Amino acid sequence: MVDQTASQPQGHEHRPARDWVRILAKYREPDVTRSAFELVVTLLPFLALWALAWWALEISVWLSIALSLVNGGFVVRLFAIQHDCGHGAFFNNRTLSDWVGRVLGVLTLTPYDVWRHSHSIHHSAAGNLERRGIGDVHTLTVAEYRAMSPLGRLHYRLYRHPLVLFGLGPFYLFFLQNRLPVGFMDQPRFWISAMATNAAILALWVGIYALGGWAPLLFIYLPSTLMAASAGVWLFYVQHQFETTLWDCEEDWQLHEAALHGSSHYVMPGVLQWISANIGIHHVHHLYSRIPFYRLPDVLRDHAELDEGNRMTIRESLANARLHLWDEGSRRLLSFAEARRVPS
Repeated sequence: MVDQTASQPQGHEHRPARDWVRILAKYREPDVTRSAFELVVTLLPFLALWALAWWALEISVWLSIALSLVNGGFVVRLFAIQHDCGHGAFFNNRTLSDWVGRVLGVLTLTPYDVWRHSHSIHHSAAGNLERRGIGDVHTLTVAEYRAMSPLGRLHYRLYRHPLVLFGLGPFYLFFLQNRLPVGFMDQPRFWISAMATNAAILALWVGIYALGGWAPLLFIYLPSTLMAASAGVWLFYVQHQFETTLWDCEEDWQLHEAALHGSSHYVMPGVLQWISANIGIHHVHHLYSRIPFYRLPDVLRDHAELDEGNRMTIRESLANARLHLWDEGSRRLLSFAEARRVPS
């Protein structure tokens, strides 16, 4: 659960979220040397762990799988760098950012141009009840859930079950759904993005198989990718799915307020913050997405009120997995059990 009192620090209760945009603009410029360094210190350990896990196949399959699961963390970080490329926050040169993002998309099983467009929709509509459906975790209101048929309710319950959301769901999303430009099937440029990424992924798989057979694909590639997919979906989930998040109808929705108050500040140990490229500082990221991930801690250092806002620890975040329905009356995300007690 996010600490609601901390989300509105003393002395800053009435600062409009849009006022932060001007303040945060000074953090937006990427440092090309720093960006290149962050890319190198992510790719080199990723490749080294791949080589080590491949070598470990000669000793123990379980050792190889263990190393691959650790490497899943570096896949998460590669995705986070791809994410910054999509926002134009990693390099000042848009073309360079896009091509780095496209190459990384092969490693993360993500067609970059399709994802970038979907993610931009997410940023432009987060917290808007009338613009749900693209780039977000499907969330119903209590009233919408009650109006569904029994079969519809069962489908939604299955979708929101942790085993599906963080187990089967990540596999489906990255291995199956990402193979097509879902949501943009009528636009040729997104077909090109998806098919070119698929072709590059297939070439990578064929190359791995040619060098080592099925073993590295099954015991290195698959575990690291699935670990990264599940971790990434969990991070995305807790960034917006918490009790005091913010949803509004179109007439009441305000972009900057939704960005600041509808996104969490996920406080993690230093190593996990590094692996996730500071994506836990999500309320600041949503408020000003052009800030490079390595400058987000500078924002918190300079502005204590943002450091205090929307804080959530890992222990607190675990409770969010049981929250499923938005109650427009109490303006809270509720569990199914809590929703039953809401008056009709």
